[in-house]
Amino acid sequence: MSKRGRLLVFSSPSGGGKNTIINALRKRHPDWGYSVSVTTRAPRLGEVDGQIYHFVSREAFEKKIADGDFLEHEEVHGYLYGTLKSETLRRLKNGETLCFDLDVKGALHIKELIPEALLIFLKPPSKEILIERLRGRLTDSHEEMERRLERMDMELSLAPQFDICIVNDSLGRVVAILNEKIAQNAPTPTSR
Repeated sequence: MSKRGRLLVFSSPSGGGKNTIINALRKRHPDWGYSVSVTTRAPRLGEVDGQIYHFVSREAFEKKIADGDFLEHEEVHGYLYGTLKSETLRRLKNGETLCFDLDVKGALHIKELIPEALLIFLKPPSKEILIERLRGRLTDSHEEMERRLERMDMELSLAPQFDICIVNDSLGRVVAILNEKIAQNAPTPTSR
């Protein structure tokens, strides 16, 4: 029996808690990997290249598009984001469970390409709480925050297309429920 890799794709509006939930689940499952996206956005305070993102210029990103290096890529809030194809497929082939933090369109594109990917949407308890979370991050200019809020309705409208949709209102509760639901949706081993 060989173990197939798994893709766990997390989406939410900005400030929805994707990284917090992913980090909490990975503490429970230290063997789970993380898909490091490529972006044209500048690093925020404390972000290190290669940990959550590979930070590149727009020109370098567009060259990767032209070279077919991305499994998916999207422009979000004026910046480009993409998932490296070769890295993802290599890790999947090696049997790794891989967590993704993707925008909703990128997540749905992954599902088209890899139907067994498990899509997880984190809904905010309310728009007001989401706005409060974004303001509390102190990482975005007023203009950037407005761009993020403008996408919120579109992002929330796509939630029904995800395999799992959960209100992110309590870290412990959400992690416990997701841990159980992910286990219930585990693929069956295949023989080689």
